[in-house]
Amino acid sequence: MRTHHLIALPLLAALSTPVLAQNYPAKPVRLMVGFAPGGGTDIVARVLAQKLSEWWGQQVIVENRAGATGTIAADFVAKSTPDGYTLLMGHVNSNAIAPTLFKKLPYDAVKDFASITYVGYVPNVLTVHPSLPTKNVKELVALAKTRAGELTCASSGTGSTQHLALEMFMTLTATKIIHVPYKGSGQAIVDLVAGQVQMNFDTMPPVLDHIRGNRLRALAVTTPKRAEPLPDVPTFMETGLKGFEMTNWYGVVAPAATPREVINKINADLNKALSDPGVRKRLADVGTEIGGGSAESFDAFIKTEIVKYTKLVKAANVQLD
Repeated sequence: MRTHHLIALPLLAALSTPVLAQNYPAKPVRLMVGFAPGGGTDIVARVLAQKLSEWWGQQVIVENRAGATGTIAADFVAKSTPDGYTLLMGHVNSNAIAPTLFKKLPYDAVKDFASITYVGYVPNVLTVHPSLPTKNVKELVALAKTRAGELTCASSGTGSTQHLALEMFMTLTATKIIHVPYKGSGQAIVDLVAGQVQMNFDTMPPVLDHIRGNRLRALAVTTPKRAEPLPDVPTFMETGLKGFEMTNWYGVVAPAATPREVINKINADLNKALSDPGVRKRLADVGTEIGGGSAESFDAFIKTEIVKYTKLVKAANVQLD
């Protein structure tokens, strides 16, 4: 009898996984964001959380754990119970750049996560406070050379794409600008609009309304082609800074041992959400190039991005503050 029980245990465990996926979610789901409210990651996460909450009949709660360029939230999710109820709005910072910059990262960006769905990307856009007498990149470079070490540039944190974009900009233009890291884009943009700092290479979602309201001046975008919401703003390549390309991407990931059936369920519903006209419009309105696809393709993408940023950080000789 004991032998039969021992054989039955793994069989029951195997059968319980599809049942878990079938009933998922049976309680609220936490979607962790590694930055303060109001930034691009937070905005995108809330759009998707609202739609999934409607479909699932369970609340998808966006929880912000800001700090250390998104790695605090990433570490929390990496060490959470792998049952699909704690997810991360994965981000280029925490899931691709951090492994190349931080010598003692508390998680493995590849081994500790199960990729679910690539959500999409947004361009970074160089914006300046209107008090700066600069209408284009050429004028900003001239001003930065004249006032070497005086201009300040906000970012969502040390090692963020905003920080890397600044480092690339200084390298390509032989300028010196002071980096001012924040715990996310929210407060960084508040201070930029208030004139506490003078420039930023932030993502489009938190700055678009300020650009349209003339509270910030957009000088260039970091993508190879112009961004649809800002058709009059040139790319950095158009301004003469060849090879200047950077984007902020987002994607949902879970702790590594999350059951495959649960991953597949979330992937299917996220892809459905990304095809929803209302979701697409809300994301497109803040400059998001919408993604989607399989968990496997997103996993391969993350590995490629880690290789890319390892080379970029080395070539630009980026140093943590």
